[in-house]
Amino acid sequence: MNPSRDLSELTNDLCAALMVPRTAAEMRRFLTDLCTPAEVRTLAERWHVARLLDSTPMSYRDIHDATGVSTTTIVRVARFLRQEPHQGYRQTLDALEATNAG
Repeated sequence: MNPSRDLSELTNDLCAALMVPRTAAEMRRFLTDLCTPAEVRTLAERWHVARLLDSTPMSYRDIHDATGVSTTTIVRVARFLRQEPHQGYRQTLDALEATNAG
């Protein structure tokens, strides 16, 4: 392994590491070491908002009032869930739904 500043290389390495934990407990330990508590909270809130937007009829304001997540974050998550080409939220939501249904 050599030091790098290449964002693509660093991101690919991170993605590979994120795929290693096999349980929620293992992932929690990895995230605790990898991220600050604020970063973990931010990631967890974004994921929670994505799930609420996908599975409930709640408005952005209702989600904000119920969770305390900023409306700016809610709008950003909604944009990535519904409009952006990456479809990372959609892919993961669908995979979880299929796992839970099976």
